[in-house]
Amino acid sequence: MNEQQNMDIESQQLRDAVARAVVGQEEVIEEVLIALLAGGHVLLEGVPGLGKTLLVRALARAVSGEFARIQFTPDLMPADVVGHVLYDMKAEEFTVRRGPVFTNLLLADEINRAPAKTQSALLEVMQEYQVTLEGEGMRVPLPFMVLATQNPVEQEGTYPLPEAQLDRFLLKIRIDYPAEDEEIDLVRQVTAGAVGDALNVSAVEAVLSPDQLAALQRRAANLAVDPEVVRYAVAIARRTREGQGVALGAGPRGGIALIRAARAAALLDGRDFVLPDDVKRVALPALRHRVLLSPELELEGRDPDDVLLAILDQVQAPRQ
Repeated sequence: MNEQQNMDIESQQLRDAVARAVVGQEEVIEEVLIALLAGGHVLLEGVPGLGKTLLVRALARAVSGEFARIQFTPDLMPADVVGHVLYDMKAEEFTVRRGPVFTNLLLADEINRAPAKTQSALLEVMQEYQVTLEGEGMRVPLPFMVLATQNPVEQEGTYPLPEAQLDRFLLKIRIDYPAEDEEIDLVRQVTAGAVGDALNVSAVEAVLSPDQLAALQRRAANLAVDPEVVRYAVAIARRTREGQGVALGAGPRGGIALIRAARAAALLDGRDFVLPDDVKRVALPALRHRVLLSPELELEGRDPDDVLLAILDQVQAPRQ
């Protein structure tokens, strides 16, 4: 069995392992795995109770990684996120107390409930995979991924994420209510002999080590991409800056995100090359948080997905 076949099996095992704990939400699982294989971060948007924490816990267990959760609140301080330096009077020396960011998978729950100075504590670690404390850079364990959540409905007491912060997320994934059959299975599974609200991920097996996941990420980063596919991705990103009713379009990071995510999507499908359809597949989650609509379109009830779908219809894909 060659290396490609091994990686195909590993990516399929990863998908199956997470699905054992999370009922339904196949598209959400797929998009989160794409971000994981691309080495990117995810912003999960959905109302409470849809299994966002369960998904992250299942993912951490499947890749034998460490998991940490931060509940963002208005009184949360940057030191509560990244850590701080203490003076130990007994030892008469300074010691570093590491924050919860020193993990493999970090769940930043309700990230928009903390003020900007606390949100910005994640900027360095999301971009450079390190934290600077007292002038010293400290690396976080790899692989490292931030999965942040926010509630799109409740706006009281929230602080919208600035554009610079949004741009750090590779994908913005929307999670919605499950279908009726899936919800029935979910209720049956969660209430079967369970006491309280503890999240059960015992059915999830560790199918990858952190080193194996890192190898998959390197494989995804080196997948072949035809120059015409790159040109197609850039054309889509550039068109977002030209549309009527768009106050702010995707910058160069939009095109980069499309290619990175498309490579991971191809790997997840067992291919060692990227198709234009891979770019289309990831276009909405990769660009929806990079497009800001004008107040006129927002008043009409439009959202960035409407604009992006129209752009995908307008921009001609290269022939395969």
